[in-house]
Amino acid sequence: MAFEKTLDYTIADTLTGRMGEEAYKKAIEQQKTISEQEYATLKYLAAFAVRPMFRTPVHKTPSDHGMDIWEDVYFSSADGVPLEGWYIPSVKGESDKLIIINHPMPMSRSGFTGHFGEPFSGVDTLEIDFVAHMGHLSRAGYNILAYDLRNHGNSGTANGGICGIGRYEWRDVVGAQQYVASHPKLGKMKCGLYNRCTGGNAAYEAMYRRPELFKDVLCFFGPMTVSMTALMTSFAGLMGLDQYMELMDLEQLKLGGFTNGKMHPQKYAHAVEVPYFMAEVLDDVWTDNPKDAQEIFDNIRSEEKELFWIEGTNRRFDGYNYFGVHPEKMIAFFDTYMQ
Repeated sequence: MAFEKTLDYTIADTLTGRMGEEAYKKAIEQQKTISEQEYATLKYLAAFAVRPMFRTPVHKTPSDHGMDIWEDVYFSSADGVPLEGWYIPSVKGESDKLIIINHPMPMSRSGFTGHFGEPFSGVDTLEIDFVAHMGHLSRAGYNILAYDLRNHGNSGTANGGICGIGRYEWRDVVGAQQYVASHPKLGKMKCGLYNRCTGGNAAYEAMYRRPELFKDVLCFFGPMTVSMTALMTSFAGLMGLDQYMELMDLEQLKLGGFTNGKMHPQKYAHAVEVPYFMAEVLDDVWTDNPKDAQEIFDNIRSEEKELFWIEGTNRRFDGYNYFGVHPEKMIAFFDTYMQ
């Protein structure tokens, strides 16, 4: 007799389980009313939310900012993804202080290349120079470990190329911490974190899941963390599509990603108990600040914490460049807590 198998679930049941029945039903109703052109735009936004559309190249080296002694480093994430980065000793002479740095999606450890044109300029036309930040820190007496997250820069591909805005990337933060702890030289250094946006979200979750790895971390400089509900609702609103957020979640699941609500840093921010500095663009047109940033900040459990508002712009990417141009608060924070 021929083999027969009867499935005891349907695709609809599976998606309902991940979205919730009410949200799933709303998504199906929205699918019936959205125009073809609007649907194409919504699918584009859904892809942007869960999959880097390109890899930003590592377009600068430490030498571009006067750090002529540095080395390429390679280590594995907690789940075995190969990660690439730099170790940069302080230009003042190697010290006993180490800052571990990662980056946002869809950038690399060196920043962002909007000034190169397409495809990067489809997101923003700015150059973002994270190596400039490293230069300031190096001249202030800090050693640096900077690395690319999975599916970014020169690091390995994983999870089908999906970015979880922290939900997968926490494993990279853990891998960096394990690399430092096991290193005969780095493991003896005082350690601080400088994790932005996706990298900051990932660090929250890493601290939540593996707190024992972070017990000796002295402080956390965490600009530009964001919830994906705030970000993607704002994007959708700019395109007149914010009435279709459940359908966007459905499309993100169909791509193999997470719903926006599952990518909230608010869920894990309470795991941060070390001195913490947060910076956000107050009038960021891509979020609903000050609401979103304030919610994240309020969930941080640190007794010593500060929220600094970047004003005079509504452009989110200006916030990523801010401390490369105005390093004073960054340096002062690390000088205070890494003595």
